[in-house]
Amino acid sequence: MAIDTEKIAYHIREILLALGDDPDREGLKETPQRVAKMYAEVFEGMNYSNAEIAHMFDTTFEDEDYLSEHNNMVAVTEIPIFSYCEHHMALMYNMTVSVAYLPKEKIIGLSKIARIADMVGRRLQLQERIGSDIAEIVAMVTESDDVAVLIKGEHSCMTARGIKKAGTVTRTVTFRGAFEQDKDLRQEALLLLGESI
Repeated sequence: MAIDTEKIAYHIREILLALGDDPDREGLKETPQRVAKMYAEVFEGMNYSNAEIAHMFDTTFEDEDYLSEHNNMVAVTEIPIFSYCEHHMALMYNMTVSVAYLPKEKIIGLSKIARIADMVGRRLQLQERIGSDIAEIVAMVTESDDVAVLIKGEHSCMTARGIKKAGTVTRTVTFRGAFEQDKDLRQEALLLLGESI
């Protein structure tokens, strides 16, 4: 699916008219095109399924000696991302994603975890779904079902409108595989990901 920037620009112009402004005035002349270009960038992840994102970032390492001799948890923490709430199209900001997984056959390149988190955020989203999408993609790439994802973020639909409670932080956690089944492993993962228990 390609993002239709011409249609976006047309409708942004219509929104400006509906707001009672003049889209032909100097400050707004290029606004519809600028917004369309911005949307193509910030919603890039909508062009791809989870499987396609997994394929894009599937750089892994298969060190058989390491994987057979060690039983380590891998964690990448505090990856900054942003996203947009699907309910109000409002910015979700000051977001960080932390991911842990138990390697089985493959170890994913660390930067690829950050790239996956970034691309998943570039959709109209729910914070809860961001976590489950990242977990699903990391599991596809690593071929390990044992994945944990912690996300913290602020939502402008709550901080800048409605209840207007600035500084409110939403935390979500997604557990898959062994993290879902083993309470001690879950607690270890949360500590490693920087979340107090």
